[in-house]
Amino acid sequence: MMSLDPMLKPRSVAVVGASERPGSVGDQTIRQLISGGFTGRVHPVNPRYEEIHGLKSAPSLTGLGSPVDLAVLAVPNGQLEAEMEKAIEIGARSVAIFASCHGNTVSGQTLRDRLRSRATEAAIPICGGNGMGFLNIEDGVRICGFYQPAVLEPGGITFLSHSGSLFSAMLHNRRGLAFNLVVSTGLEINTTMDSYMQWALGLESTRVIALFLETIRDPVGFRSALAAADRRDIPVIALKVGASQAGREAVRTHSEGLAGEDAVYEGLFDAHGVHRVLSVDEMADALELFATGRRATAAGLGAVHDSGGERALLIDSSERVGVPLPMIGDEAAGRLAAVLDPGLEPANPVDAWGTGRDAESVFVECLVALAEDPAIGAVAFCVDLTPEEQPDDAYSKAALTVAGATAKPVAVIGNLSATIDPVQAGRLRERGIPVLEGTETGLRAFKHLFEHLERSELPAIGDRLSTPEVLVGTDLEGELAALRFLSSYGIATPTMRMVTAEEGLMAATNDLVYPLVLKTAESIDHKTEVAGVVTGVADETQLIQAYREMSSRLGPKVLVAEQIAEGVEVGLGMITDEQFGPVIVVSAGGTLIELLTDRVALLPPVDTHRARRALDRLRMRPLFDGARGAKPADIDALVDVIVRFSELAADGAGLIETIDVNPVIVGHNGAIAVDALIKSR
Repeated sequence: MMSLDPMLKPRSVAVVGASERPGSVGDQTIRQLISGGFTGRVHPVNPRYEEIHGLKSAPSLTGLGSPVDLAVLAVPNGQLEAEMEKAIEIGARSVAIFASCHGNTVSGQTLRDRLRSRATEAAIPICGGNGMGFLNIEDGVRICGFYQPAVLEPGGITFLSHSGSLFSAMLHNRRGLAFNLVVSTGLEINTTMDSYMQWALGLESTRVIALFLETIRDPVGFRSALAAADRRDIPVIALKVGASQAGREAVRTHSEGLAGEDAVYEGLFDAHGVHRVLSVDEMADALELFATGRRATAAGLGAVHDSGGERALLIDSSERVGVPLPMIGDEAAGRLAAVLDPGLEPANPVDAWGTGRDAESVFVECLVALAEDPAIGAVAFCVDLTPEEQPDDAYSKAALTVAGATAKPVAVIGNLSATIDPVQAGRLRERGIPVLEGTETGLRAFKHLFEHLERSELPAIGDRLSTPEVLVGTDLEGELAALRFLSSYGIATPTMRMVTAEEGLMAATNDLVYPLVLKTAESIDHKTEVAGVVTGVADETQLIQAYREMSSRLGPKVLVAEQIAEGVEVGLGMITDEQFGPVIVVSAGGTLIELLTDRVALLPPVDTHRARRALDRLRMRPLFDGARGAKPADIDALVDVIVRFSELAADGAGLIETIDVNPVIVGHNGAIAVDALIKSR
């Protein structure tokens, strides 16, 4: 990997296309370097000027007389190749490009391809093109052709974005989010997002990394960067666009990259503990919370309110988001009861507003009591921070007091961002207390904090449960072969016979126990849609009748198996992604598998801890505990099946395209795969 030091921490910068024309990219690039406090050498390059913003201008890169660490090519597409050659000629160690890099195709190579080829030959990393550049704020390096705020305090957040607009929006945030490095990665001609991640992970200041992703251009490098972040315990927050079909098309048009199936990213993020957010507001709340450096000590939120209605809102929202609000112990409950007005419940979450008398001391005691309860891993002070006619800092003082009394995360949650008083919020943020701007986005931020704790407690994946199968040359075609293959990995399957003619029907089934299931073995993927499955066959007469009817419509090849008792139906699937290889999917099963869209994606292999954690994320999870008097399903057996299936999927990388196991029937004593289809590559 090429060193990014000459690019991101240069000692000298040449700006080709530098200008004094107001509003031009060349003008802003010079202005940003000056306003950022860059202490290295700056060389404007433009033959039309002798001096630009007080700096001597050179007519050409080749006239500089010495190499530079970074050559900024602030020129149109038509001039890029010529200026790139000059940068290589003078020994420039890196290049930044703002232009779109769309140009004439020559000998089958696009302008982007030609630039990549030359830069790679010369071992020169390129930032861009089709981006807005980067800001290394802690070192005063601003390589950006567009206006950014004059004053930017350095902080612990690294933000990498495929969107130039969001790059700029983050820099203009009004909530005190402070960055060490912000990069508009653009087309990533030869410097991909993972390279910037690795560089940021080498900074002592980095506390959290945020990504706005359209695609991943270097899967191996990306996984390596995520693993490095995991080793350093640096949270990674990602907003991935392109989950919908229309979104994928928009990404493909914009970035000329493959978005990939969303399930693949879900599995990738889960494997590496990436916190996936659904909106920019959720990202901002999560960044503010993680940037404090405080970590949850337990997966439970304690919350104090000044409103009974907003307390109920938080309870409802917490259930929807999945944030635990644990019961507190007797000691904490007693402390609450001692200060609360009559009629207020001494429980978590607590509405602490009674008559308003001694409000500050009441809030402080409630917040500290919750913070000191072992079931509480983080504390939220849920108040609206609205501007007041007569300013009152009781809320701010209460938040500051509890933050000083505990090492656990403490944040204020405002329920409506539009009403948050920037003065009060600013005071809190200056003292290191996050102000989260929305009930749901704030709760999601705390959920990410708790998930970070839970992931840190997961053990390393241990030994395999099954012996690897030798796949080369293995016959995987047809349901019977697929089930036998599953069985070789220790996954239970029903006793099953192949029948190709009525004459062999009785002989093939004489050792099977009724009731039986009859299924067509012809090349039909969705058998139930063509009435290709008959269940509950009670005796020989019904068996013959069912066979004759099915064979007359669909063909003579059928499978006969003992019918499995009813249970919870689960689907297991595997897809092979072009970038990341095998991905397994655990879902609701049976005939509703495609309608319910209740699924979790994982990168194999997984262990029992991760398999159980995946099941807990399914909406159908309560069914395993027994519904309407049914006995609980054998979760342990299903977990075992998932682990073995994941090992099978990992072994099949490169040889298997897809696997569809639907359903796995999970009964009271065991789990059995009753239908399977494998497509080889």
